[in-house]
Amino acid sequence: MGSFSIWHWLIVLAIVVLVFGTKKLKNIGGDLGAAVKGFKDGMRDGTASESTDPQKVTNATRNDANTVDVETKTKS
Repeated sequence: MGSFSIWHWLIVLAIVVLVFGTKKLKNIGGDLGAAVKGFKDGMRDGTASESTDPQKVTNATRNDANTVDVETKTKS
């Protein structure tokens, strides 16, 4: 029952390639690599990115012609 031999893993790999195809596996690998790189960059920075600052987002949307400026009111 222990660990699988190299032949078991080669058979599993061959079945996966036959089922998914090499192009799809390449895309999945690229997406996974980009996600890991983005996560590492985010952990390295340790600060919030500029796009998540609410004041900057508010100022950027004020200049947008498609944005509707609405104030919320509470019922009293």
